[in-house]
Amino acid sequence: MTHPHLHRNRRPIQAIAAFVAVVLGLGLSMILAGPAAAADTVGYVRLAHLSPDTPKVDVYLSKVSDTSFQRQRFEGVGYGVMSEYLELPVGTYAVSMRLAGAEESTPAVLTTQVTVEAGAAYTVAGVGKNANLGLKVFDDDLSRPTSGKAKVRVIQASIAVPVLDVALPDGTPIATAVEFATTTPYQVVPPGTWTLQLKRNGSGQVSTVSARLSAGNVYSLLVVDAGGTLKAELRRDAQGSSSVPDGGVDTGAGGTAHESEPLAVIVMGLAVLLILFAFALRVRRLASRRM
Repeated sequence: MTHPHLHRNRRPIQAIAAFVAVVLGLGLSMILAGPAAAADTVGYVRLAHLSPDTPKVDVYLSKVSDTSFQRQRFEGVGYGVMSEYLELPVGTYAVSMRLAGAEESTPAVLTTQVTVEAGAAYTVAGVGKNANLGLKVFDDDLSRPTSGKAKVRVIQASIAVPVLDVALPDGTPIATAVEFATTTPYQVVPPGTWTLQLKRNGSGQVSTVSARLSAGNVYSLLVVDAGGTLKAELRRDAQGSSSVPDGGVDTGAGGTAHESEPLAVIVMGLAVLLILFAFALRVRRLASRRM
């Protein structure tokens, strides 16, 4: 015959076990569904100053017809500067530029709009000579390459060499006649350290740059003027292991910041489960003493 207290004492333990199972299920569903849900409601925008003869500017970003969005201001942005990607809710945004330090009430030097779609990425850049400066929106294709490859494109922001050729050291062309304020299509290439030659279309002095490309990543090679020569800066637009764009300057190391949030959720979930388990053991001991 079963002691009547045993049935009563099992109920708190069974209830806690059921609660733990529910919490665990919800935690896993949030971890697995979180990035996908975010991708359905946000897109990504980065800002760039790619006009060599234009002084520093203040860049403003606001959401059209949405006063709840807090307007963002980026001060003193100079030539060659490109921000990391901003995660933004889907919708239409206004981007404007004023000379650095100008009052917000002064008319904008430039303004444009970009419509952010779910999961898409864009680069909004001030391009051209100062006399005919304009804002241009580049669509960024951040789909990851497969089969252990890397993906890269060239953003041409040099006015000293307004039409650029990019080639391997043996002369094999990578991109030909790339005009100022344009980008090349993305190319899928083997990973590794690439040495490239940059020169004026057809002839001229050659600048040599190196770029280390890692498998699974997407890159933009930004070409700018630097004291009479060409300078190339490798931007890591996206990493194969990350669910969101990156946009940082590639250093060949690190790059796990975007992966820390899911890890924190997992650690927090495990901590809650441990606390609940300890509580369940405590209740069980108390129940045993009452038997």
